[in-house]
Amino acid sequence: MRDTGRALGGALIFSLPMLMTMEMWWLGFAMDRLRLALLLVVCLPLLILLSRRIGFETTRAWREDVADALFALGIGMVTSAVALVVFGAIGPGMSVHEIAGKIAIQVAPASIGALLARSQFGSERRGEEDRQESYWGEMFLMAVGALFLGFNVAPTEEMIVISYRMTPWHAVALVLLSLFVMHGFIFAVGFRGGTELTPQTPWWSAFVRFTLPGYMLAMLVSLYILWTFGRTDDTSLEQVITATIVLGFPSSAGAAAARLIL
Repeated sequence: MRDTGRALGGALIFSLPMLMTMEMWWLGFAMDRLRLALLLVVCLPLLILLSRRIGFETTRAWREDVADALFALGIGMVTSAVALVVFGAIGPGMSVHEIAGKIAIQVAPASIGALLARSQFGSERRGEEDRQESYWGEMFLMAVGALFLGFNVAPTEEMIVISYRMTPWHAVALVLLSLFVMHGFIFAVGFRGGTELTPQTPWWSAFVRFTLPGYMLAMLVSLYILWTFGRTDDTSLEQVITATIVLGFPSSAGAAAARLIL
């Protein structure tokens, strides 16, 4: 019951900005159903892997991670449905198609929040020895952070407005700023969970091994989110690239934050 309460709290807190965003309500009604179904299909293995890293409890077998992932999906659905009913976003007179879509599009962030509840709200934290990650484990956590924060802002019209206002020089500057923020968060400013570079380690080594691959991963996640929400449809290649760079800024910040706190 305590773990369920934490999961409900995590799902609500981490998904509340999207639950109260009108663009998410509209996308749940209008977006392509195949893309929405693919989002849920992608979400399940992501949750299984996230449960292996940090879930409701310490698991010893993959079947327990699958159970935790399915439980997180259920928590996400329940939390989203209750919140949307209270907000008047779903109710009598709406079709099953519309109600199901509005709930389903909220499940991904809500279920991730449910699983993250243990690391952020739990009193029992894993020791530092359990926090040692492989290189690909760290890349996975960065992808989760990029997906989570990118998902928060991608539905808003401001992402497209900003991309239309930007010149190529603005785009280059934003790429450099994103890389600077990522590298600074993890290696330079001394945040808890960051990495201190030894005097023998050149800055460019960590940049090439972690910051640059992490940024490219955030860009790929951003492009997938934009495609899922239909932001790349009937759009020129230049505008797709610019919009991906714009969304890549918060996504890269989310990737760096996940590297620090998970």
